[in-house]
Amino acid sequence: MVEIIKLDRADRIILDRLQRDGSQPIADIAAAAGMSTSPCWRRIKLLKERGVIKGETVLVDRERIGLGFVVYAFVKLDPPNKENMANFEALMADSPAVTLVEMITGNVDYLIRVVTEDMHAYDSFLRDTLLARGIISDVQSHIVLSTTKESTILPMPKVA
Repeated sequence: MVEIIKLDRADRIILDRLQRDGSQPIADIAAAAGMSTSPCWRRIKLLKERGVIKGETVLVDRERIGLGFVVYAFVKLDPPNKENMANFEALMADSPAVTLVEMITGNVDYLIRVVTEDMHAYDSFLRDTLLARGIISDVQSHIVLSTTKESTILPMPKVA
């Protein structure tokens, strides 16, 4: 079970600011959180050490680099046993086109998000990667027509 880290008001402000723009100066983050730079830096370091901040990244506009085709695929394993689950999860971890893998409840086992250049690239992924191992009994592909919201910013929990 994952340890839930209690966040105070300053932690929430720091995390919110970093999620919105990780390149902003610590002095700006500290001012927003009502503290000086050194304590703010120490808080950020502690949040990293405790695993609340998992890493830092740059958001890339996928369409501007030619990745305009997005598919959500519901995947059913055959059979959904421990070995097939481990094999599927390893395969997805090694697939750059797969940007999300979630085990879900219901009539299917996984939901994956696949980002490619076009339908032909997705078809190649489907045939050569997803279905090549013979552990999948069904794939339901849902093509995204347009995206009205896409965010990596998590809502900050209320102080307990």
